[in-house]
Amino acid sequence: MDTQRAAAPDVAAPTTEPKPRVCVFAPAPLLTVTIESRHPDDELADEKGDTSDDGGELHLHVGGQGYWVARMLVVLGADVVLCATFGGETGAVARGLLEGEDLVVRVVEVDSANGAYVHDRRTGERQPVATTPSGRLSRHHIDDLFGVTLVEGLEAELCVLGGPDAQRVLPADTYRRLAADLSANGRRVVVDLSGDRLDAALEGGVTFAKVSHEELLHDGRARDDDVGSLVEAMRRLAGDGAGGVAVTRAEHPALALVGDRVVEIVGPAIVPADPKGAGDSFTAGLSAALAWGLDVEAALRIAVAAGSLNVSRHGLGSGNREHIVRLAEHVELRPVHP
Repeated sequence: MDTQRAAAPDVAAPTTEPKPRVCVFAPAPLLTVTIESRHPDDELADEKGDTSDDGGELHLHVGGQGYWVARMLVVLGADVVLCATFGGETGAVARGLLEGEDLVVRVVEVDSANGAYVHDRRTGERQPVATTPSGRLSRHHIDDLFGVTLVEGLEAELCVLGGPDAQRVLPADTYRRLAADLSANGRRVVVDLSGDRLDAALEGGVTFAKVSHEELLHDGRARDDDVGSLVEAMRRLAGDGAGGVAVTRAEHPALALVGDRVVEIVGPAIVPADPKGAGDSFTAGLSAALAWGLDVEAALRIAVAAGSLNVSRHGLGSGNREHIVRLAEHVELRPVHP
């Protein structure tokens, strides 16, 4: 099989140009609570050899797809505007946690509470303890969120549309309207969606669609996880309104459809510390690179590098810009002929 490889563009290098502005649509960020061990290096044993239960430490963070994408975009040097709703006690805490972060938050205050979850990670694996989904947004609040996102999106080089944690939060047609209005005004739109939300966004027209192979299978877009079946699904997505398509495949190399070409994006082998969040980091890497004006192949290398580095860490949507760019030099694009 032929291999194509080129050095990744140095997006980490200093530049005299303004940072590219990226708008992120995050309908309802989450409040996340994670219980971590106080003694991760000695397996809870004290100096006397006591291995009694550890109460752990509580870590509170903002979470959810849109926020994790925005966080990685900041790491990669973009000027990020996060458009989101906040309501209830969980929303108040999440909103407070965002203060001081290096991004602009356009807040839409709502009556419904933001979702939240509690995970116990003292054993090294994420164990869900409790989950509360976000509430349904009213028509008035959806209009407010749509308006602020449209205005911010028109003033950005690129807009990323992420999904909520629950189906009930807002209607899928919101994505069609946003994608259509932004695209009609010459703005690039990247979506990380599935199901009817992806259908709606494609109807509006998008620059690039990212989806996981599990989502393609769940939605009935692909018969199985065979490469040929996934490529057929990617071509159908392109026919439905996506300028480009990327499919992440968990531990297997991602696939991308660029024009008529299908490529496999092969990154270095990395044993994951926490596999959660790789897809969101992929979306952020792709979006950041496109916003910087890099070509699609370079953007795909950055995307895989961002996703790969994220799974080597315990923080979702986190990383180091220089490390991501250098890791991208070890990412290869290989032609696929299913």
